[in-house]
Amino acid sequence: MKRSIWLIVLPVLFPLAALTTACEDIFGDFLDKQPSNELTGEEVFALWTNAEKFHYDTYNFLRHGARRINRSWLDAATDLAHTSYTAGGTRTSFNIGNYYASSGAPELTGTWEHYYRGIRKCNMLLHNIDTVPRAADLSNENYERDKMNFKSESRFLRAYFYWELFLRYGPVPIIKDVLDPDGELLAGYTTRPSNGDFLDFVMRELAECEAGLMEKPDPATQDNLVGRVCKPVAAALRSRIALYMASPRYGLIGWQAAADTARNFITRYGSRYSLQPDYANAILTVVHQGNNEVIFWRNDTRVGWSAISDDSPVGEGGSGGLCPSQNLVDMYDMANGLSPFAEYDNTGAPVYDGTTTPAIHAASGYSEATPYAGRDPRFYASVLYHQATWNGAAIDVTRGGRDNPSGNANATPTGYYLKKYIPENILSNNHAGSAYRNWIFIRYAEILLNLAEAVNEVQGPCDEVFNALQLLRDRAGMTARLADRPDLYSQSALRNFIRKERAVELAFEEHRAWDLRRWNVAVEALARPIYGIEVTRDGSGDPLYTRKVVQRRIFSEKMYLYPIPESEVWKTNITNNQGWN
Repeated sequence: MKRSIWLIVLPVLFPLAALTTACEDIFGDFLDKQPSNELTGEEVFALWTNAEKFHYDTYNFLRHGARRINRSWLDAATDLAHTSYTAGGTRTSFNIGNYYASSGAPELTGTWEHYYRGIRKCNMLLHNIDTVPRAADLSNENYERDKMNFKSESRFLRAYFYWELFLRYGPVPIIKDVLDPDGELLAGYTTRPSNGDFLDFVMRELAECEAGLMEKPDPATQDNLVGRVCKPVAAALRSRIALYMASPRYGLIGWQAAADTARNFITRYGSRYSLQPDYANAILTVVHQGNNEVIFWRNDTRVGWSAISDDSPVGEGGSGGLCPSQNLVDMYDMANGLSPFAEYDNTGAPVYDGTTTPAIHAASGYSEATPYAGRDPRFYASVLYHQATWNGAAIDVTRGGRDNPSGNANATPTGYYLKKYIPENILSNNHAGSAYRNWIFIRYAEILLNLAEAVNEVQGPCDEVFNALQLLRDRAGMTARLADRPDLYSQSALRNFIRKERAVELAFEEHRAWDLRRWNVAVEALARPIYGIEVTRDGSGDPLYTRKVVQRRIFSEKMYLYPIPESEVWKTNITNNQGWN
């Protein structure tokens, strides 16, 4: 009889694990993934320890966003950034409108197989866990508790994987059976549900699994459980999905329901979460070290220079990589709480009106001569700009400067380098340092933004909206009261402001691509040129800043969804997305 490989599909999982291996040394042995490819299904589910490792291995299907698309980030496929090196995956696929390019395959086609394999593992666990005999050292009470946790975690992970597929491909076939990995995985499952039916399934799974999930673990006493899916994680994902379902592209529920879902999270779990006092620490401080803002994330071990070199300034010996755009820089307010430009559109960006420079709001104090003075502190935590200090040296992007040397093809094309998600202490001791760089899926700041957006759509400007936004601004150090700004007292103006706040607060966390789509403004934002800055010097040696067009992007209506991988269409004749036939 043919031996089916049940425990892991090596070609899919090991490349991911090699890049960001789960963190056994800090987070206990629940992520100690040493799967065998020699076990049959009977052997896996005949022994509790094997079934346990099989389940924990499913967490490997949670993807890290850094460099995931052939050394580039998904946000480089948006107006927030551009990849410096020409071989970057998004630069030669998304940015030029080629959704069949092999350079974008890890995102455009690899996502399909990746998550369906993760779904298959969840289905296997759910079909078999009740038959696994109790381990001798496990009490009956703990045995039943662990089985319930495993089943609930698997239902959550399966729902999350389906949600990630939905964002990219729309409603896809829902499979709850265990399919033969050596057969045609979707044979017999080619009927695509409606948006409503698909999302009903996902939301129902999240609601039902929440009761069986563990409470939020305490890092001080339950360090071995930190990182596993817990009750608040399911509620937080429901808040996100409810917001999307209410948004213009879907309109499947009312904004009131989205507001209630966000409020429900805050009421039930808000006392267990809080904003980190320092914005930079919201990303780089890990949960076991006291980060109480992070709700759902991928546990990973400490990393070194090799993990950040692709996205570090060339003057530091890096490859440039993910370079923030002037488009993003223009979205940051001034530290005094005012917006630097006169008008913002429904993408959250200032209105360029066919030029590279938006009309300036003179009262804000912004000046093109000193564009980085007195800006939102989140800008300084996220972007390396000309004359910013990094690893003890000043960034110099003047032509021929340390970070823009002549002949270096990887030097920043935008005039900026990435700071957010790049732990500076790795650079110590000649790049011999190490740090945690866990990938965050949901943090408490998003829940506040969800609440503000939904309530504004229901009521327009009101205290609840301003209070939620003010918490984020106060944390960043911008304590001027938003409620005192007369320019925000129309629903449309506040809507555009909230969209701008989402862009800057959640920059480089893989939100922008999906936000623009759910707002139905992706064509406006993603077909807009990417702007950058050219830095020269005047006769006194002071910097002169000149705006420029870095790349003219391509985005059309059909690109709201990815094409279903051609191989899947050819094998199953599944209906492809509109415009991709």
